[in-house]
Amino acid sequence: MSAPAATSFTGAEGNRLAADRFGSGTGQPVLLLHGGGQTRHAWAGAGVRLARAGFTAYAMDQRGHGDSEWVASGAYDFADFGRDLSAVAAQVTESHGRRPVLVGASLGGLAGLLSEGAQTQGQLEAMVLVDITPRVDAGGVSRILDFMAEKVDEGFATVEDAADAIAAYLPHRPRPRSLDGLAKNLRLHPDGRYRWHWDPAFIAARHAGGEDLRAKVEAELVAAAARLTLPVLLVRGGQSELVSEEHLDEFRQLVPHARLADVAGAGHMVAGDRNDVFTGALLEFLQDLAADVKA
Repeated sequence: MSAPAATSFTGAEGNRLAADRFGSGTGQPVLLLHGGGQTRHAWAGAGVRLARAGFTAYAMDQRGHGDSEWVASGAYDFADFGRDLSAVAAQVTESHGRRPVLVGASLGGLAGLLSEGAQTQGQLEAMVLVDITPRVDAGGVSRILDFMAEKVDEGFATVEDAADAIAAYLPHRPRPRSLDGLAKNLRLHPDGRYRWHWDPAFIAARHAGGEDLRAKVEAELVAAAARLTLPVLLVRGGQSELVSEEHLDEFRQLVPHARLADVAGAGHMVAGDRNDVFTGALLEFLQDLAADVKA
């Protein structure tokens, strides 16, 4: 399988969004959106397998992440990510003549809920939510944000130091032998320090607003989920720090037609923890969709 082709999209503010394309460009398009603090490289394994199965996968860096632009407006609300998705979905549809399937992990899934359920309904063929529901465990979210914010200014002296920090944060995940993948998530600054790839304003936006804003956003996400009519798959990590059984039960009530897949041994970073099982569940869903269309 050849290396992915570099491409880009234009977001809702005219912002450049870097992406990799896996596949020939003729198969059903699948848009892969990472979680907060991740990059498009989180989908490398899934992208290769999707291409081999005949799909065209686009793994995209969301605004303020990876190689995509940091927006001058500082607009990093969930709705802003949703508007970017709407803009990109329209571009993919124009290019392929068919709507994309969204696979959204965490932040990417929230963007999908708002794009399809509140902003521009009908732009997606189907939706796969990866360990995310409208309401999630507040403690788990705080832990993630605390990790992201801890070294946002100071950075790291070496890539190895960053690897140590991740190992302490994710003790259940085996430490990779090579740090090449991690290096893609860091930027070497003029002062010789390595810092995470994301815009610090993204973290500031997550911490702002307090409980009232959080409740308002949750209500918007719940309402958006209840409006979903397209095929939906929720893939949950069996050891998820964010999506509890209570959240799962609520999601079943909001989206009764959704399919569910539990990935044993995976936490919130499902694709990273058990990529083989995750991609298997994703391919099964996509292939069933294709069969329904032919029927």
